[in-house]
Order: sequence, then structure tokens, then C-alpha cells
Amino acid sequence: MEIILIVLLGVVLLASIGFIAGGTLRRGRRRGTIAPPSRPPEAPRPTTTTAEAPPVEKPSRPPAPAEVEEQISQEPAGAPEVEEAPAAPSPPPEPVPAPEPPKFRDRLSKARGAMAGYFGTVLGRETIDEETWEDLEEALIRADVGITTTTALLDNVRERVRSEKLTEPQQAIDALRDELRKRLDGRDRSLKFEDKPTVWLFVGVNGVGKTTTIGKVGQRQVNEGRKVVMAAGDTFRAAAAEQLELWSKRVGAELVRGAEGGDPASVIFDASQRAASQGADLVLADTAGRLQNKVNLMEELKKVRRVAERPPGHLAEVLLVIDAGTGQNGLAQAKEFTEAAGVTGVVLTKMDTSAKGGIAVAVESELDIPVKLVGLGETAADLVDFDPDEYIDALF
Repeated sequence: MEIILIVLLGVVLLASIGFIAGGTLRRGRRRGTIAPPSRPPEAPRPTTTTAEAPPVEKPSRPPAPAEVEEQISQEPAGAPEVEEAPAAPSPPPEPVPAPEPPKFRDRLSKARGAMAGYFGTVLGRETIDEETWEDLEEALIRADVGITTTTALLDNVRERVRSEKLTEPQQAIDALRDELRKRLDGRDRSLKFEDKPTVWLFVGVNGVGKTTTIGKVGQRQVNEGRKVVMAAGDTFRAAAAEQLELWSKRVGAELVRGAEGGDPASVIFDASQRAASQGADLVLADTAGRLQNKVNLMEELKKVRRVAERPPGHLAEVLLVIDAGTGQNGLAQAKEFTEAAGVTGVVLTKMDTSAKGGIAVAVESELDIPVKLVGLGETAADLVDFDPDEYIDALF
């Protein structure tokens, strides 16, 4: 019993002591009498002998917009403005030189090559014999000079060899060159002009380059200062009118075309009237490509020529376009077209790609029609006037 009483007294005593201590702690926190816990001691800093770094300046604050306006307002008025120096004028573009016309010798390599082998054989002999004449004959025929013209040429050369007593093969070749020159000299190869508007009619079979030739001729005439109207008289081939339209835009010429399958003569007549109303100098009239053995087509060509002669047009040239590669077939074409349309001149195309350059001699010798233009390439500048001297020198 006594032990229990002693334990109770001890518990009460301890509770009293705890209550007194808690109250004291709360009063100390309210009054700030209890110091905060102390920081742990810092480690000693090492002492060095290096120089102290200069103090870093703080970046200046950018001026406010109001300050900037105030500074601008404080600048003196009437400050001279800095004018930019005018740019130096660019030099005028240098004129582009016109392309030089092609040389016959450079473009007739195939025709020259076809004859060179025979000439080489002739020059390899010691004298002029019967085999010499056979080689010369074969060379001319293979070049499409034609049998009739070849026979006449060699007969004259033989006579000169006998009369002048020539014995060296080179002399026989020189005599042949001179005879060819005589055949081609003395012809009027100029393109004729009449009163405005002059009409040039282009005829020929399909595929010889007739429409392209018209475009190239138009380019030449525009470059010479003439006003040109093109007539798409080939109404049977739609592509021909479209091709001529491209050329007219390229060269700056007027184009007159009709309905597909329409009357070609009416298209050419309309072109003459258009040229007269606009004061144009020249009408270049295309026609359909016709086979020379078709009688009805040739009759139509005669009608086209009659209409082209009517006022206000003045028909001055009927130009037959022949592909040089057709050879003797081109000669047959020339005969038929001359009878139907009265051909006044020949345009030989694709001479640069053919080994049959002798067709020019055949046409002029057998039909008495001058070759006026020659196509030596694809560009407009490659359509040149026919020069007999350059032509013969290129072949030999």
C-alpha cells in the first residue's frame, strides 16, 4: 500500500514539472527570449596573393522611349541630309554581230566526197585515156548531174582536150570545171519585186521543206526592212498553217489563213488584199504539196496562179522548192511544175545533207530555170543566194 502511494506521488510530481516547463517554453518563443540555433562554423577561407579582380560595371539601362524622343527633340533642326550618289549608268549592250553566211565548201562535203574518189583515180594516171572519161562520167552521174547534161559536158571537154592537145589528167579536170562554170554563168538569180504588194508563190511536193523555206525567206525580207504578209495556202494540211503561224510570229509578219480544206486561191487573194490595206511590201504564199502526176491537183495550181495575179497583188516569182536529195526525181518535178505554174526560180533545200549536189546543174541545163536560193542548214541564216563559183569550187 505504501509502495503504491509513493508511485502516485512520483507521477503527479513529474506531470507538474512538465507543465511548468512547457509553459515557460511557449512564453519564451512569444517574447523572443530563445535564440535561434547557431550556424555551423564556416571553414576558413584560403588566403592567396593574387591581385583582386576589378569591379564589374553594371550594364547601363537602355533609355526609355520618352527619353529617346526628348533627345531627338533636343537635336538642332535643319541638319543636312546625306544624299546618295546617283548610280552610274550601265553601258549600252554591245550589238550582236549578224552570223556570217555559211560557206559552200563547208556545207557540201558529202557532194564533194562523192566525186573526190573518181577525181583521185583520174589524177593517179599518167595520161588522159578512155578510162579517164569513164571515171568522169560516173562521177557526174552519181552526183545527179543527169545523163543528158553529163554527155553534153564531156563532149565539150573532149573537144577542148583534142583542140588544145592536153595530156595531163589535171588538165582534163580543170577543163571540166570550166565547162560547168560556163553552164551556170550569166543567169539572173535575183528575186523580183513589182508594185506593192508583190506576191511570191511557193510550190513543190510534200516534204521538201516548202513551209520552212517561206519562213526563212520572210526572215530575210523583214531584216531588209520590208513588211511581209504570209498566206497559209496549204489548207489541206493543218500542220502547215500552224507551222507558218509560228514563223510569222517569229519574224514579225502578218498571217492570213483560211478554214481547213478551204479554197487555197481565196486565201492567197485575201492575203493580197490585207497586204494592200496595210501597205505591206510582199506576200509569201504557201501552197499544198502536190504530186506532179496528179492532174487535178496541177489544174488547181493553175487556178492559184491566176488568182495570185489579180489586183491588188502583183505576182513576180513562182519558186519551186526541191529537196536536193531527190536527185533526178527533183528534175521531173521541175518539169511538171513549170508547165502548170510557170516556175521562175528554184530553191534547193538540204544541200548540206545530200551527196547529189549536181541536181543544180541538171535543172539549169535542161530546163533553163535559174537556181536562186540554196539551203545549207537548218537556221534562217543558212538559206543563201546561189553562187555558181562557190558551188563549183566546193564540188572540186
